[in-house]
Amino acid sequence: MAQQEYERYYVPDQSPWPIVGAVALFLIAFGAGNFVVESTSDKDGFGGWTLLAGLATLLVMLVGWFRNQIHESMSGMYSAQLGRSYRQGMAWFIFSEVMFFAAFFGALFYARVISVPWLAGEGNNAMTNEVLWNGFEAAWPLLVQPMDALAGGEASTKMMPWTGLPLINTALLLVSSVTLHYAHVGLEQGKRSKLIGLLGLTIVLGSIFVVLQGMEYVHAYRDLDLTLDSGVYGNTFFLLTGFHGMHVTLGTIILIVLFLRCLKGHFTPDNHFAFQAGSWYWHFVDVVWVLLFFFVYIL
Repeated sequence: MAQQEYERYYVPDQSPWPIVGAVALFLIAFGAGNFVVESTSDKDGFGGWTLLAGLATLLVMLVGWFRNQIHESMSGMYSAQLGRSYRQGMAWFIFSEVMFFAAFFGALFYARVISVPWLAGEGNNAMTNEVLWNGFEAAWPLLVQPMDALAGGEASTKMMPWTGLPLINTALLLVSSVTLHYAHVGLEQGKRSKLIGLLGLTIVLGSIFVVLQGMEYVHAYRDLDLTLDSGVYGNTFFLLTGFHGMHVTLGTIILIVLFLRCLKGHFTPDNHFAFQAGSWYWHFVDVVWVLLFFFVYIL
């Protein structure tokens, strides 16, 4: 009877990084809460310093934990079973991100398609608009913001056009998905120069996107009077674009780390899940932007 072969199961050593990460998240939550209270009440406190301490602790945890992960991987400690676990974990993480943005898109849909028409008296809500101001219309964005209406004014918030910077940013992210895909192809083919060149170009495109989005925010505040106080349109606009911009920033940092690892000769055509995971994340961020560009800017 042939002896049954069992797959090697890797069990990592005990690590201090999970508890360090938990402490960092506690400091961030506690510090951020106190910082908001202190900034809105003009009180001096330690919220800001606590928040900075939490962010610094989180950075130390990320560097230390990923350094250990990279060392274990390059030392050949991992098994095929652990590789499958990583893939499952990354897939579930991206699924959670899908649900995260689905909630925000759902809020946008509810405000535009349900709430605003109801407030204008649509359906069985004929009396609703009478408790609002005279001349309320179901438009997106609202022709007159609530605070302006209560003050007796007629000022309105301008809508961010889809042309200009948003269109340029869309082109940048679409091109970056192509360059990253072919960088991945170069890695699978063992062409290191192609991998490094196209990955570097992807990082440049992502960085330009972040800079242009910052310029777009300056234009919104300074020229369009589009701020977080601009009613539900301003709230949903900055919520969706802001969180997406944060994800692009995080994705760019991930790609920079992968780029540095590629320069050190890490990854092989048969063993490069870290690169693949970063690629999955970047493509997901690009898909979210395409949806955001269509539903937030164009419609």
